Amino acid sequence: MTQPVPIRRPRVWRVLDAFCCIGGAARGYQRAGFHVTGVDVRPMPDYCGDRFVQGDAIEFIRAHGHEFDFIHTSPPCQGEGAPAKGTNAARNKAIGRQYPKLIAPTRGALETTGRPYVMENVAGSGVRKDLRLCGEMFGLGVLMHRYFELGGWATARPAHPAHRGYVRGWRHGVYRDGPYVAAYGKGGGKATTEEIRWAKGIDWSSDHFNLREALPPAYTEFIGRAFRLSLRELPAGAGVAA
Repeated sequence: MTQPVPIRRPRVWRVLDAFCCIGGAARGYQRAGFHVTGVDVRPMPDYCGDRFVQGDAIEFIRAHGHEFDFIHTSPPCQGEGAPAKGTNAARNKAIGRQYPKLIAPTRGALETTGRPYVMENVAGSGVRKDLRLCGEMFGLGVLMHRYFELGGWATARPAHPAHRGYVRGWRHGVYRDGPYVAAYGKGGGKATTEEIRWAKGIDWSSDHFNLREALPPAYTEFIGRAFRLSLRELPAGAGVAA
């Protein structure tokens, strides 16, 4: 009598994508072999992940973060970069403009989960600078330097290649052409919707604002693959959801 042969199904790795926007990060993790659940306080009809939850990202991390194998977070960066803290600081103060400071509370929520995580932000932010990625590392049409705090795991830092030229646009009254586009703001030679889609490798949305905010998928594909490789050096079951 023939005995049934048990079929071993490949493990599904689960990522929580907090502050997900349209899913630039999600698409990269999908390419690295993860099932991705996104959370954002705003509705995101263009979200490309496998599941979307509208709600407070920090509250969701505290309530459900432990259910995932890995957590990616991209807290808002508008108040963290050089313009907000330098160039635009006086104007923001004069008009009463304030930005949420969510890095510390996000870190606090992440640390309650016991799960490995990454928290992404800009150069002037309070994230620990464990990893820096640049579009030139992946042959993209945008530089978009971003820094990543790694919690509960580590990976080698890739070499930062020389840039091939200028970011196209006006700077201090001088227009320069170059191989990269400025994927932020409008005017002054800033990138159009189609240019941002091309430069970041995002083809599922045409929302100019959200395209500007989104991470290039190449960044998180790199991070997702690096995390999975790192598990070979961890004790069995460490930091992995049951």
